[in-house]
Amino acid sequence: MTEQGNSDVILEVKDLKKYFPIKAGLLQRTVAQVKAVDGVNFSLRKGSTMGLVGESGCGKTTVGRTVLRLHGKTGGDILFHGQEVHTLDKKTLRSLRPRMQIIFQDPYSSLSPRLPVGEIIGEAPREHGITNKDNHNRHIDKIMSDCGLQPYHKDRYPHEFSGGQRQRICIARALALNPEFVVCDEPVSALDVSIQAQIINLLMDLQKEYGLTYLFISHDLSVVEHISDTVGVMYLGNIVEYGSKEDIFKSPYHPYTRALFSAIPIPDPTVKMNRVILEGDIPSPANPPSGCKFHTRCRDCMEKCKTEEPVPVEMAPGHTVVCHLYNS
Repeated sequence: MTEQGNSDVILEVKDLKKYFPIKAGLLQRTVAQVKAVDGVNFSLRKGSTMGLVGESGCGKTTVGRTVLRLHGKTGGDILFHGQEVHTLDKKTLRSLRPRMQIIFQDPYSSLSPRLPVGEIIGEAPREHGITNKDNHNRHIDKIMSDCGLQPYHKDRYPHEFSGGQRQRICIARALALNPEFVVCDEPVSALDVSIQAQIINLLMDLQKEYGLTYLFISHDLSVVEHISDTVGVMYLGNIVEYGSKEDIFKSPYHPYTRALFSAIPIPDPTVKMNRVILEGDIPSPANPPSGCKFHTRCRDCMEKCKTEEPVPVEMAPGHTVVCHLYNS
């Protein structure tokens, strides 16, 4: 799932693990761990978009935040331009921060209600020395214009904007630092459908103009198909299928991927949908099943699925699936 020795690769994630402790008792001792991310591998080329999909609670957001070092990692490597992000000292990390940004899911809670928009967007570039007194206003005006905002919006506060406008402010805040890599954490899931298309098209236009690289986290498969170049399908802390968008959507191999894709609505009442219904509930990440984690809900489950952990199998160049059905 990763590409070795390629100068175009901007981000490389190897066997990433992030566990959260479960504490109990008077002394708050750690009694168990929630395995939110449990061995994730992928790489991102410069200027490309990787879609990360899966059910709620599968670890998508934790991957994004751990990559940016908003969470500490439990194990594995995160290489940004060949540098391990989690071993950098404070000074080096501060210089790296502007190059890696995030757009949060909720445009309402992620903006300070006490700051005008001009200060929300302009505070970080000023602190990091990206702008000075002479060019600060020009820089902010340019970023706001590129994100569909007007200069007079600088003196207004977040509560005066709609949800779509607020997300444009969030995008402008991330873009103001001239980043190379942006984690888009479900950036359209809190918006109306009519506004979602506008924001997705804006992100794609900005990517072309600024040469941005996206990790696009979503559970909306139609949005992921529209914006992504590669796709990773997550289940219970692991990527179970990974490949180009065309390969994944044309030939999904993993039973979980096929179940997800069968739920995509088709805008044609004459087409009969062959919906794959997953039985049972998602197991607890604090106590995941042995063997293949998906075996408790899989209709193709075999005996070895219950005891042996499957290994990645390359079905086509760059298209891997982690499933015992294809190990032979």
